[in-house]
Amino acid sequence: MTMESRSACVFGIDRSLSGKAWQWRGGNMDLSDGPAGLEDDIVTQLLLSRGVPRADLERHRNPSLRAFLPDPSVFQDMDVAAERIAQAVLTGESVTVYGDYDVDGATSAALLILLLRQLGHDARYYIPDRLLEGYGPSGEALVRIAGEGSSLVVTVDCGAMAHEALEMAHQAGVDVIVVDHHKCSPQLPRAVALVNPNRLDEDALGAAHGHLAAVGVAFLLAVATVRTLRLRGYFETRREPDLFGLLDLVALGTVADVAALHGLNRALVAQGLKVMAKRDNIGMSALIDASRLGRAPTCSDLGFALGPRINAGGRVGESTLGVRLLTTTDADEAQTIAAQLSRLNDERRAIEQEVQQVAESQLDRQHNRSVIVVAGEGWHPGVIGIVAGRIKEKTGKPTLVIAMSADEAGNGKGSGRSIAGVDLGAAIIAAREAGLLIAGGGHAMAAGLTVAPDKLDALSQWLDERLAADVAQSSAGRHMLLDLALSPGGLNPALVETLESAGPYGMGWPGPRIAVGPVRIVKADIVGADHVRLIVTGPDGGRFKAMAFRSGETEMGQALLHAAQGRRLWLAGRARIDDWGSRPAAELHLDDAAFCD
Repeated sequence: MTMESRSACVFGIDRSLSGKAWQWRGGNMDLSDGPAGLEDDIVTQLLLSRGVPRADLERHRNPSLRAFLPDPSVFQDMDVAAERIAQAVLTGESVTVYGDYDVDGATSAALLILLLRQLGHDARYYIPDRLLEGYGPSGEALVRIAGEGSSLVVTVDCGAMAHEALEMAHQAGVDVIVVDHHKCSPQLPRAVALVNPNRLDEDALGAAHGHLAAVGVAFLLAVATVRTLRLRGYFETRREPDLFGLLDLVALGTVADVAALHGLNRALVAQGLKVMAKRDNIGMSALIDASRLGRAPTCSDLGFALGPRINAGGRVGESTLGVRLLTTTDADEAQTIAAQLSRLNDERRAIEQEVQQVAESQLDRQHNRSVIVVAGEGWHPGVIGIVAGRIKEKTGKPTLVIAMSADEAGNGKGSGRSIAGVDLGAAIIAAREAGLLIAGGGHAMAAGLTVAPDKLDALSQWLDERLAADVAQSSAGRHMLLDLALSPGGLNPALVETLESAGPYGMGWPGPRIAVGPVRIVKADIVGADHVRLIVTGPDGGRFKAMAFRSGETEMGQALLHAAQGRRLWLAGRARIDDWGSRPAAELHLDDAAFCD
């Protein structure tokens, strides 16, 4: 790095303990020597650094549905879908909601079931078994649903690529509406309506909302359906559904599916968290209790406490548990299911740790690869997505983890996670079209596939060649982006509260990363499952705790435990509230660290 480029780095740090250069995300909020020279308040600066135009600050400062919700009719097939569901409500047709087994699928299915209940119409649900049926609607299941009397099936979080299955449904005389957000091929499957902002024929207004999770698309369909029924006079003698009250489901599904939290998604999650705090949904309330949250859930809680419990049902337990929990009206049943999901989540963690250990043993053979592909027999398909995410974080590369079957065919079920700037879903679809996959699809950051054992090496080579340039471009920008720098005494609960007011944060709307220093380590040790805990102090008398999760065996973790003793450092990470003590204190969750000398 040249002297000129090094001088552009924050505090001159061009290579931190994690090998990154420190740079400002936008602006320069260095409060280590006081706030002199700042032109904007902290929240304004956070919004500006995340791409909000100055003229649009107020709309983003307090994101509301009124400010961000589009007319649902801008999406292809939305009005057709709303008309068909309205017809089913008016005529009393039997309806089945066909969901996926993850959180987005469960919340999408629950949302439409609860909507139909409020409209005076009961709907059945069908959630496929991950191990026995795999992802997406199967033709056999759709034909069976038709035989049981349903004349309308609404698939949620699946169906965009189910050409054969939807053709079988058509032949069986059942209408299918697809509500999805995954990548589509140019030729769409046969359906009464396919509502998906990622359709290739979607116009600019609809495609601008391609970051929606399926539950967000389902919410827009709910809005359109209620509007259609209103125009037909359905509510002249009955109360309209409380659509706002369904936003807790939208928030949970959106965050758990790692959808980008900008624009409409940010408004949906911000308002959904308010609804969730009221605990009106009996199942959601039981889930919060089972997660041992003694306060209203935050955005982080949705991704790390509530979401994994719902997912555990589909991963290692019974796929219908999530929908049952979120739609039950029985408090005792809700508590029983929530407790069961917590137990399954503990089981999932143990299985995940075992698979991850074996998968990581294969990494040494792939250090020259741009895309990591690991595979093994006996791996539980329910945890491979999580393991892919862990390895992706560790290597900084797109990762596919494939569970090979021990049956005669030996086909592998794989799940992938990608990095910013590398569209894994599009690559998987292209690989399928190139004849390398039996099935596959997804979106930019996540994908799923089925591959024959004799195509595994060819798939790995093909993905490496196709994505090498994108991965290289993404990796070249290995920067640690900072929003704020301050002295140790400035890390306090009031600052954390101010930073959180610009949330909710998540994918596409990153939480503020602050640099605190210079500090010296008073104590460093390992706690829990390989977490590094630090107690640090600064020359201003400030003292706080810092946590580097799952980092004990990393280069940074070892440096903090040993080489950093007695030396001055800058620490970078996310400010959080530690409320375990007698009174709340601020702590830092570490992303990086760098020596001052």
